[in-house]
Amino acid sequence: MPKNVKKMSTNYSPNFDIQKRSKKNIKYIIYHYTGMKSDNAAINRLTNFNSKVSCHYFIDRKGNLIQMVPDLYIAWHAGISKWKNDKLLNKSSIGIEISNPGHQYGYEPYKKKQLKCLIKITKLLIKKYSINKKNILGHSDIAPLRKKDPGEKFPWKYLADKKIGVWHKIDLKKCIKLRGKYFNIKSKFFFEKLNKFGYSVKSPKKTELKKITNSFQRRFRPELIDGKVDRECFEIAKSLISNK
Repeated sequence: MPKNVKKMSTNYSPNFDIQKRSKKNIKYIIYHYTGMKSDNAAINRLTNFNSKVSCHYFIDRKGNLIQMVPDLYIAWHAGISKWKNDKLLNKSSIGIEISNPGHQYGYEPYKKKQLKCLIKITKLLIKKYSINKKNILGHSDIAPLRKKDPGEKFPWKYLADKKIGVWHKIDLKKCIKLRGKYFNIKSKFFFEKLNKFGYSVKSPKKTELKKITNSFQRRFRPELIDGKVDRECFEIAKSLISNK
Protein backbone atom coordinates (compact mmCIF):
# COMPACT_ATOMS: atom_id res chain seq x y z
CA MET A 1 0.00 0.00 0.00
CA PRO A 2 1.55 3.32 -1.07
CA LYS A 3 2.32 5.73 1.73
CA ASN A 4 1.30 9.40 1.83
CA VAL A 5 -1.98 8.84 -0.02
CA LYS A 6 -4.92 10.15 1.97
CA LYS A 7 -8.33 8.47 1.97
CA MET A 8 -7.03 5.20 0.60
CA SER A 9 -8.92 2.02 1.40
CA THR A 10 -8.89 -1.54 0.13
CA ASN A 11 -11.56 -3.60 -1.59
CA TYR A 12 -9.76 -6.56 -3.05
CA SER A 13 -10.83 -8.13 -6.31
CA PRO A 14 -10.60 -11.90 -6.86
CA ASN A 15 -9.58 -11.25 -10.46
CA PHE A 16 -5.79 -11.47 -10.62
CA ASP A 17 -3.00 -13.92 -11.41
CA ILE A 18 -1.98 -15.88 -8.33
CA GLN A 19 1.72 -15.89 -9.19
CA LYS A 20 3.58 -12.77 -8.05
CA ARG A 21 5.74 -10.75 -10.42
CA SER A 22 8.99 -9.01 -9.57
CA LYS A 23 9.21 -5.27 -9.08
CA LYS A 24 11.41 -4.90 -12.18
CA ASN A 25 8.64 -6.32 -14.40
CA ILE A 26 6.44 -3.26 -13.83
CA LYS A 27 7.17 -0.75 -16.59
CA TYR A 28 3.79 0.75 -17.59
CA ILE A 29 0.92 2.62 -15.98
CA ILE A 30 -2.37 2.33 -17.89
CA TYR A 31 -5.27 4.73 -17.33
CA HIS A 32 -8.89 3.69 -17.85
CA TYR A 33 -12.33 5.09 -17.27
CA THR A 34 -14.85 2.70 -15.76
CA GLY A 35 -17.62 3.32 -18.29
CA MET A 36 -20.20 2.62 -15.61
CA LYS A 37 -23.14 4.71 -14.35
CA SER A 38 -21.95 4.93 -10.74
CA ASP A 39 -19.10 4.20 -8.36
CA ASN A 40 -20.98 1.26 -6.89
CA ALA A 41 -21.68 -0.26 -10.30
CA ALA A 42 -18.00 0.03 -11.20
CA ILE A 43 -16.80 -1.44 -7.90
CA ASN A 44 -19.27 -4.33 -8.18
CA ARG A 45 -18.00 -5.18 -11.63
CA LEU A 46 -14.33 -4.89 -10.70
CA THR A 47 -14.80 -7.19 -7.70
CA ASN A 48 -17.16 -9.68 -9.35
CA PHE A 49 -15.43 -12.98 -10.11
CA ASN A 50 -17.63 -13.55 -13.16
CA SER A 51 -16.63 -10.24 -14.80
CA LYS A 52 -13.01 -11.36 -15.17
CA VAL A 53 -11.81 -7.74 -14.92
CA SER A 54 -10.01 -5.78 -12.23
CA CYS A 55 -7.48 -3.04 -11.63
CA HIS A 56 -4.82 -2.15 -9.11
CA TYR A 57 -6.33 1.21 -8.13
CA PHE A 58 -9.79 2.71 -8.44
CA ILE A 59 -10.51 6.44 -8.03
CA ASP A 60 -14.12 7.25 -7.22
CA ARG A 61 -15.98 10.42 -8.13
CA LYS A 62 -15.05 12.09 -4.86
CA GLY A 63 -11.37 11.49 -5.47
CA ASN A 64 -11.01 8.64 -2.98
CA LEU A 65 -8.51 5.91 -3.76
CA ILE A 66 -9.26 2.20 -3.42
CA GLN A 67 -6.65 -0.50 -3.91
CA MET A 68 -8.15 -3.59 -5.53
CA VAL A 69 -5.11 -5.66 -6.43
CA PRO A 70 -1.65 -5.33 -4.79
CA ASP A 71 0.99 -3.99 -7.17
CA LEU A 72 3.03 -7.18 -7.44
CA TYR A 73 0.06 -9.23 -8.63
CA ILE A 74 -1.18 -9.04 -12.22
CA ALA A 75 -4.61 -7.41 -12.49
CA TRP A 76 -6.89 -8.00 -15.47
CA HIS A 77 -7.38 -4.55 -16.98
CA ALA A 78 -5.56 -4.32 -20.33
CA GLY A 79 -6.76 -7.42 -22.19
CA ILE A 80 -5.49 -7.94 -25.71
CA SER A 81 -3.01 -5.10 -25.99
CA LYS A 82 0.29 -4.02 -27.48
CA TRP A 83 2.74 -1.15 -27.20
CA LYS A 84 5.99 -1.19 -29.14
CA ASN A 85 7.23 -4.79 -28.82
CA ASP A 86 5.31 -5.57 -25.64
CA LYS A 87 2.12 -7.61 -25.89
CA LEU A 88 -0.57 -8.44 -23.32
CA LEU A 89 0.36 -5.55 -21.06
CA ASN A 90 -1.38 -6.88 -17.95
CA LYS A 91 1.86 -8.61 -17.01
CA SER A 92 3.96 -5.46 -17.18
CA SER A 93 1.60 -2.71 -16.03
CA ILE A 94 -0.36 -1.18 -13.21
CA GLY A 95 -3.96 -0.36 -14.11
CA ILE A 96 -5.77 2.66 -12.69
CA GLU A 97 -9.53 2.95 -13.20
CA ILE A 98 -11.15 6.37 -12.85
CA SER A 99 -14.88 6.50 -12.23
CA ASN A 100 -16.57 8.08 -15.25
CA PRO A 101 -19.72 7.05 -17.16
CA GLY A 102 -17.72 6.98 -20.39
CA HIS A 103 -19.00 7.35 -23.92
CA GLN A 104 -21.82 4.88 -23.39
CA TYR A 105 -23.48 6.63 -20.44
CA GLY A 106 -22.86 10.35 -20.93
CA TYR A 107 -19.12 10.95 -20.88
CA GLU A 108 -18.16 13.68 -18.39
CA PRO A 109 -15.08 15.81 -17.69
CA TYR A 110 -12.89 14.33 -14.97
CA LYS A 111 -13.29 15.96 -11.59
CA LYS A 112 -10.53 18.02 -9.97
CA LYS A 113 -10.47 15.76 -6.91
CA GLN A 114 -10.02 12.72 -9.15
CA LEU A 115 -7.12 14.31 -11.00
CA LYS A 116 -5.46 15.40 -7.76
CA CYS A 117 -5.63 11.82 -6.50
CA LEU A 118 -4.45 10.45 -9.84
CA ILE A 119 -1.41 12.72 -9.91
CA LYS A 120 -0.44 11.75 -6.38
CA ILE A 121 -0.70 7.99 -6.84
CA THR A 122 0.95 8.12 -10.27
CA LYS A 123 3.96 10.05 -8.98
CA LEU A 124 4.38 7.56 -6.16
CA LEU A 125 4.27 4.65 -8.60
CA ILE A 126 6.69 6.34 -11.01
CA LYS A 127 9.19 6.76 -8.20
CA LYS A 128 8.66 3.29 -6.73
CA TYR A 129 9.03 1.39 -10.01
CA SER A 130 11.23 3.83 -12.01
CA ILE A 131 8.59 4.13 -14.74
CA ASN A 132 9.53 6.11 -17.83
CA LYS A 133 7.12 8.95 -18.56
CA LYS A 134 6.74 7.59 -22.11
CA ASN A 135 5.22 4.43 -20.62
CA ILE A 136 2.24 6.16 -19.06
CA LEU A 137 -0.57 5.35 -21.46
CA GLY A 138 -4.31 5.15 -21.96
CA HIS A 139 -6.25 1.98 -22.66
CA SER A 140 -7.01 3.29 -26.14
CA ASP A 141 -3.27 3.65 -26.84
CA ILE A 142 -2.58 -0.02 -26.24
CA ALA A 143 -5.88 -1.33 -27.67
CA PRO A 144 -6.98 1.28 -30.26
CA LEU A 145 -9.20 -1.11 -32.19
CA ARG A 146 -11.27 -1.94 -29.10
CA LYS A 147 -11.15 0.91 -26.63
CA LYS A 148 -11.81 4.65 -26.31
CA ASP A 149 -10.87 5.23 -22.68
CA PRO A 150 -9.81 7.35 -20.94
CA GLY A 151 -11.14 9.43 -23.83
CA GLU A 152 -10.78 12.92 -25.26
CA LYS A 153 -11.74 14.65 -22.01
CA PHE A 154 -8.80 13.18 -20.17
CA PRO A 155 -6.28 16.03 -19.60
CA TRP A 156 -3.09 14.57 -21.01
CA LYS A 157 -1.43 17.96 -21.51
CA TYR A 158 -2.19 18.99 -17.94
CA LEU A 159 -0.61 15.77 -16.67
CA ALA A 160 2.42 16.22 -18.95
CA ASP A 161 2.92 19.66 -17.41
CA LYS A 162 3.09 17.80 -14.08
CA LYS A 163 5.77 15.51 -15.56
CA ILE A 164 3.35 12.62 -16.03
CA GLY A 165 3.23 11.20 -19.54
CA VAL A 166 4.32 13.01 -22.71
CA TRP A 167 2.94 15.77 -24.91
CA HIS A 168 3.95 17.26 -28.24
CA LYS A 169 5.85 20.52 -28.75
CA ILE A 170 3.66 22.13 -31.41
CA ASP A 171 2.50 25.63 -30.53
CA LEU A 172 -1.26 26.03 -30.02
CA LYS A 173 -1.57 28.76 -32.68
CA LYS A 174 0.21 26.55 -35.19
CA CYS A 175 -2.04 23.62 -34.28
CA ILE A 176 -5.16 25.69 -34.95
CA LYS A 177 -3.73 26.93 -38.24
CA LEU A 178 -2.95 23.40 -39.45
CA ARG A 179 -6.16 21.80 -38.20
CA GLY A 180 -8.33 20.48 -41.02
CA LYS A 181 -5.65 21.19 -43.63
CA TYR A 182 -5.43 18.04 -45.67
CA PHE A 183 -2.50 17.58 -48.01
CA ASN A 184 -1.17 15.23 -50.62
CA ILE A 185 1.02 12.87 -48.64
CA LYS A 186 0.78 9.14 -48.29
CA SER A 187 -0.77 8.21 -44.97
CA LYS A 188 1.87 5.51 -44.55
CA PHE A 189 4.36 8.19 -43.48
CA PHE A 190 2.03 9.22 -40.64
CA PHE A 191 1.49 5.64 -39.51
CA GLU A 192 5.21 4.93 -39.68
CA LYS A 193 5.67 7.69 -37.12
CA LEU A 194 2.87 6.32 -34.95
CA ASN A 195 4.44 2.89 -35.11
CA LYS A 196 7.80 4.32 -34.10
CA PHE A 197 6.16 6.14 -31.19
CA GLY A 198 4.58 2.93 -29.94
CA TYR A 199 1.15 2.37 -31.53
CA SER A 200 0.65 -1.04 -33.10
CA VAL A 201 -0.05 -0.20 -36.73
CA LYS A 202 1.75 -2.85 -38.72
CA SER A 203 -0.32 -4.08 -41.68
CA PRO A 204 -3.75 -3.01 -40.39
CA LYS A 205 -6.84 -2.83 -42.57
CA LYS A 206 -8.10 0.54 -43.85
CA THR A 207 -11.00 0.57 -41.36
CA GLU A 208 -8.54 -0.14 -38.57
CA LEU A 209 -6.32 2.78 -39.58
CA LYS A 210 -9.22 5.15 -38.90
CA LYS A 211 -9.68 3.73 -35.40
CA ILE A 212 -5.97 4.07 -34.70
CA THR A 213 -6.06 7.68 -35.94
CA ASN A 214 -9.07 8.33 -33.70
CA SER A 215 -7.13 6.97 -30.74
CA PHE A 216 -4.17 9.21 -31.53
CA GLN A 217 -6.48 12.21 -31.86
CA ARG A 218 -8.28 11.49 -28.59
CA ARG A 219 -4.97 11.74 -26.82
CA PHE A 220 -3.04 14.41 -28.72
CA ARG A 221 -5.67 16.35 -30.70
CA PRO A 222 -8.99 16.04 -28.82
CA GLU A 223 -10.50 19.15 -30.43
CA LEU A 224 -11.26 17.23 -33.65
CA ILE A 225 -11.64 13.47 -33.75
CA ASP A 226 -12.47 12.58 -37.33
CA GLY A 227 -10.11 9.72 -38.13
CA LYS A 228 -8.48 11.78 -40.89
CA VAL A 229 -4.80 12.65 -41.11
CA ASP A 230 -4.38 16.41 -41.55
CA ARG A 231 -1.31 18.62 -41.26
CA GLU A 232 -1.83 19.10 -37.54
CA CYS A 233 -1.83 15.36 -36.87
CA PHE A 234 1.23 14.88 -39.03
CA GLU A 235 3.21 17.64 -37.30
CA ILE A 236 2.20 16.38 -33.85
CA ALA A 237 3.38 12.87 -34.75
CA LYS A 238 6.68 14.27 -36.02
CA SER A 239 7.11 16.21 -32.79
CA LEU A 240 6.50 13.14 -30.63
CA ILE A 241 9.14 11.18 -32.51
CA SER A 242 11.68 14.00 -32.30
CA ASN A 243 11.12 14.14 -28.53
CA LYS A 244 12.06 10.50 -28.08
